[in-house]
Amino acid sequence: MVSLNLLIAVCLGYVAVLFLVAFGAERAALRGRAAWLRSPLVYTLSLSIYCTAWTFYGAVGYAARSGMEYLTIYIGPSLVMVGWFWAVRKLVRIGRSQNITSVADLISSRYGKSTLLAVLVTLLAVVGTTPYIALQLQSVTLSVASFSQADATARPLPDQNSTAFWVAAGLAFFTVLFGTRNLDANERHHGVVMAIAVEAVVKLFALLAVGVFVVWGIGGGIGETLARIDASPLGEWHVVPDRWLALSALSAAAFLCLPRMFQVMVVENEEEGHLRTAAWAFPLYLMLMSLFVVPIAVMGLDVLPAGANPDLFVLSLPLAEGRSNLALFSFIGGFSSATSMVIVASIALSTMVSNHIVMPIWLSRQAGGAMVSGDVRYVVILARRLSIIGVLALGYLYYRISGGGAALAAIGLISFSGVAQFLPALLGGLFWRGANRIGALAGLIVGGLIWLWCLFLPSFGPDMILSSGTMTEGPFGLGWLRPYALFGIVGLDSLVHGVFWSLLLNTVVFVMASLATFPTPMERLQGAQFVNIFDHSAATRGWSGGMAQSEDLMIMAQRILGATEAQALFRQAARAQGLQGYLPEPTSDFLQMLERELSGSVGAATAHAMIGQITGGANVSVEDLLAVADETAQIMEHSSQLEAKSDELARTARQLRAANEKLTALSVQKDAFLSQISHELRTPMTSIRAFSEILRDTDTLDAAEKTKYADIIHGEAVRLTRLLDDLLDLSVLENGQVRMNIAPGRLRPILDHAIAASGVDRGRLTIQTGGALETEIATDRDRLAQVFINLIANAQKYCDARTPVLTIAAREMEGLLIVDFTDNGTGVAADAQDMIFEKFSRIGHQQAGGAGLGLAICREIMVRLGGSITYLPGQQGAAFRLTLPLRDAMAAQ
Repeated sequence: MVSLNLLIAVCLGYVAVLFLVAFGAERAALRGRAAWLRSPLVYTLSLSIYCTAWTFYGAVGYAARSGMEYLTIYIGPSLVMVGWFWAVRKLVRIGRSQNITSVADLISSRYGKSTLLAVLVTLLAVVGTTPYIALQLQSVTLSVASFSQADATARPLPDQNSTAFWVAAGLAFFTVLFGTRNLDANERHHGVVMAIAVEAVVKLFALLAVGVFVVWGIGGGIGETLARIDASPLGEWHVVPDRWLALSALSAAAFLCLPRMFQVMVVENEEEGHLRTAAWAFPLYLMLMSLFVVPIAVMGLDVLPAGANPDLFVLSLPLAEGRSNLALFSFIGGFSSATSMVIVASIALSTMVSNHIVMPIWLSRQAGGAMVSGDVRYVVILARRLSIIGVLALGYLYYRISGGGAALAAIGLISFSGVAQFLPALLGGLFWRGANRIGALAGLIVGGLIWLWCLFLPSFGPDMILSSGTMTEGPFGLGWLRPYALFGIVGLDSLVHGVFWSLLLNTVVFVMASLATFPTPMERLQGAQFVNIFDHSAATRGWSGGMAQSEDLMIMAQRILGATEAQALFRQAARAQGLQGYLPEPTSDFLQMLERELSGSVGAATAHAMIGQITGGANVSVEDLLAVADETAQIMEHSSQLEAKSDELARTARQLRAANEKLTALSVQKDAFLSQISHELRTPMTSIRAFSEILRDTDTLDAAEKTKYADIIHGEAVRLTRLLDDLLDLSVLENGQVRMNIAPGRLRPILDHAIAASGVDRGRLTIQTGGALETEIATDRDRLAQVFINLIANAQKYCDARTPVLTIAAREMEGLLIVDFTDNGTGVAADAQDMIFEKFSRIGHQQAGGAGLGLAICREIMVRLGGSITYLPGQQGAAFRLTLPLRDAMAAQ
């Protein structure tokens, strides 16, 4: 017989082995020898954190009490991994691209980086996970008590609460040691993940070992065991549809929403491709875990005395049969199931508490801001360590208050239903761009309150939190508010009742509030990023340097990331900008990159707030641009009113003055053109003459030299021909002597042809297209392509941005097709914008060459096509707008 002292020694030895495994994995990761840690097998085994003491001990108890209904806790996750693989992949892609650190971080980031929403999700996650932690403590204390009762030489345990306390304390120590070594949650907890993988193997083999013993050691083989199952009430297939549906859906929701599952499935994911292995391997793991549940339950009911706790059949059967070693192995399996869950849940919850509650409160109290507020890194690590201790303390407190008398499955389902309240906001954020922060907040508050009232508070037992009178008659005698008969609906199972009303009202309120309110610009931007994550896998938030100083950003980064990491990050950014030293320019790209790095340490919402605190909160791509657009519209309206009231003579004088200035400028441009055209003609003619004379007068040239000189002559002739063609083309267009070949077609093929024909150097210019590119138009496709090619070539020659980008966007409006060509350069000076479509005009780009005829030709072509081309002032760079009549409009003319 295994003594209690030996059991404690084995537990300590097992924990020591886990320490060594975790320590070795951490060391291997630091030395860059962690390829085996990043294997899909380790990732799949880490998902086994779903199988806690509930599934190791409680599944057998569940089967003994409710028959085959225990399968629902395995069906839900299997359906998610197999049938909803694409949704899980989307979650992982969002987590990696947005540097998400927790489920609270994901939801708050989706809804405009809402700190209030992150706090609400964090509080609900802590409260919802507390019963589950208490469940693990209860399973360990019950299993220790079983060994104590089986050991006749041991003194009876005076108080199981002391066992639960020391287990919680030991788990807190292990989690603090290996769960808070790295501040950046996206550096991955290699030690913890590897320890979980080892525990996954241990608990699987332990449960299989007990199952094999029960079937062949007690049951007499497969045939006799099956006969016992058929003779047992457990062999009868009773399906209660509402419970099976509710529990399967609940387990699927919990698999996506549980903080510990989100931690291992999303945050700890090293490579998206690992999901392909997990999609079939994890359901296989669940099948193996459930393989012997029914035989163990049936044998326990047959062999063990009446009144034996079904939750402990996995342990009690080997003890009753005198198989001490197997019982010890079973105990280690259950201990592994409990400890792995508590460790990962504590890490996930501590990250959420520190990032979304502690850090915002601490930063708000720092008068000097994040850059002079002390060692942020120390504060974050301390907050996470204290949060781990606090979370385990809450679990222990729940265990003490509830008395640890409830069945393990009942406690687990209460936790599942609590975290399932995240599901409407989570799925709505992934697939519905119209979902907004108000809807998510309202839905979570309503669903969370109903869950607290109908399931969580009653779980403490009668007269503990809620009185018996409240349970039977409702508060203040309001029967329709009874926890188990909400709105007067009776006859439903209490769990199904609570899950149904909480999720139904959560979803309804979420949808209605989202439809009734309008998302903020940041929410719309994040909504597009999340919903279309496979098209936009990188954040595109438009920071502006504003008042930011690189020194301030460096100080803040050092206090969060550490001096070495921050300096390396800034040095690399400065080198990428072509600068020396540690201080890059606070450009939009650099601020986005810095925000992503900081979000791994303090969460996306807090990182965004800290960057905004230093930069002045300028966000040029969302709120400010929309505000500027509104102000511009108002200014234009007032300007139009003032102009309408202006004196006709004054208006005419201004027009004459502008015309005179334009004529003067055209005269200057014409003189410049004559000088330029003389140069353009003389240069190729000189080259042609010189090299043709060499070919004529030199008899000693070899074949290679003749070919070289002939190529030069040919190239200069082509150049001369191109210039003459432009002059002729413009003359024909101006005189109306050209005939347009109007034919129906789509915009996209014309644009694609123009991009290909322009010979763009993709290393020099990046082209982005979007909008209504499939629109049908009636036009001369060759002439329109000529306009497109000219605009693309101009962007390649004249865009002076560090990384030139040309954006081509099309849209339909009031019977017109509008196509905008916008680059990210400095654009055309305001005083020269009215000259750029004139002949011979080469404003501000004399060094680029050319005769200045391209845009003049474009204007003439667009007029002949029934449209127009204009320059859009006030944009980030040079912006040209083309308008064309749609195909239907052309047909009506």
